[in-house]
Amino acid sequence: MTATSTEPVGSEAVRGLPADFVWGAATAAYQIEGAVAEDGRSPSVWDTFSHTPGKVAGGDTGDVACDHYHRMPEDVGLLSQLGLDAYRFSMAWPRVQPGGTGPVNARGIAFYDRLVDELLAKGITPWATLYHWDLPQALEDAGGWPERDTAYRFAEYAGLAADALGDRVKHWITLNEPFCSAMLGYYFGNHAPGRRSFPDFTKAAHHLLLGHGLAVQRIREAVPDSQAGITLNPLVAHPASDAPEDVEAARRADAIGARIYLDPVLLGRYPADLLTDLAKQDAQLPVQEGDLKTIAQPLDFLGVNYYFRDVVRATDEPHGYEGVPQTHRPSTAMPWEIYPEGMTALLTRLSREYPALPLYITENGAAFDDSRSPVDETGRIQDTDRTAYLADHLAAIGLARAAGADVRGYFCWSLMDNFEWAYGYEKRFGLVHVDYETQVRTPKASALWFRDAARACREQ
Repeated sequence: MTATSTEPVGSEAVRGLPADFVWGAATAAYQIEGAVAEDGRSPSVWDTFSHTPGKVAGGDTGDVACDHYHRMPEDVGLLSQLGLDAYRFSMAWPRVQPGGTGPVNARGIAFYDRLVDELLAKGITPWATLYHWDLPQALEDAGGWPERDTAYRFAEYAGLAADALGDRVKHWITLNEPFCSAMLGYYFGNHAPGRRSFPDFTKAAHHLLLGHGLAVQRIREAVPDSQAGITLNPLVAHPASDAPEDVEAARRADAIGARIYLDPVLLGRYPADLLTDLAKQDAQLPVQEGDLKTIAQPLDFLGVNYYFRDVVRATDEPHGYEGVPQTHRPSTAMPWEIYPEGMTALLTRLSREYPALPLYITENGAAFDDSRSPVDETGRIQDTDRTAYLADHLAAIGLARAAGADVRGYFCWSLMDNFEWAYGYEKRFGLVHVDYETQVRTPKASALWFRDAARACREQ
């Protein structure tokens, strides 16, 4: 179904979602906080990367971003105005533990202490993500995620965060999208730290997962009543044609873009076909004795990020596939194909092929060119394209639930427009518009729709 601006909220969009469904919004530290040199924060790989000419569109950086570090109470107020149950934020490792080693930075952790208290005072449940790509630059200088020691440093940082906030924060996410950290950061090179090495990618992928498992152990020690999980963005790979080479490309994409993370975390092993693929490229996953047991720590939930499917064809590149743009299909401004069916397929697959685990959509949303949307007399952007996108994907969750997937919540990406990584400030995902010159926040029509959808869900 397709939502329209006149469709009654609470009809098709929230049908199939239970009254206790969790409604939330998500952000990430480097994308919104700014204040990169305040209160003891050390540089991250994204500070270095964004300040390297040619790496980010427009030469943009996260130096100021949305100035959330100074405007946090106002932003929590926006969450409250939208009537949301939960807020998924990330903690900046270089703010909590500058340099990636040593004791907690009291001034840095104090910011998250205030944030958590502000959320709880508004009746909003905090969901803390420990790592959303801002590796301390000092650790990258020491080798980064391809080095095993980084996993141990991450576990130490996780312990510091859990010790400080675990009395109030019960929902913990270790990593956000290790696929992007490893593949985009160490192989494709379009994300920080910008390396281009297939062997570095495979080493980074394994050490990220090892760090996840070690971090879960540390969270459990510090917060016995915690709810711990990881956020993955498994590729939804479709072959571009029925040709055998394209079908094989889709299998390889699924192995290296989905099962490389899902299988060790949830099944305690790497896929056999993936290991065969890597061996042909003289690459390996540096697994040591006990690693897979550590990685496969029991979890309380799985976070799932979904934006689009990947239609792929064969390539001679080491990873074995390349995307085929679906220019004949509706797309967002990224431009990513709008394909809510992929959400249903992914969620039902997870529930069918992996151990039963509560699922939460920890990111889903869309960038559109809001400058093309009409503005009403109050100055509110009438972003009906975003509203339709959200409605269609919420309906897709309802279909997955009807098919047996245990999906319990949805965090919209994003609460507000922000620094969109290599795209800089060109792409706007927010429910709330941010004027980057004045830092004025204005909820868009989609924000009010999302508020009303959550209310309708609770009242049905």
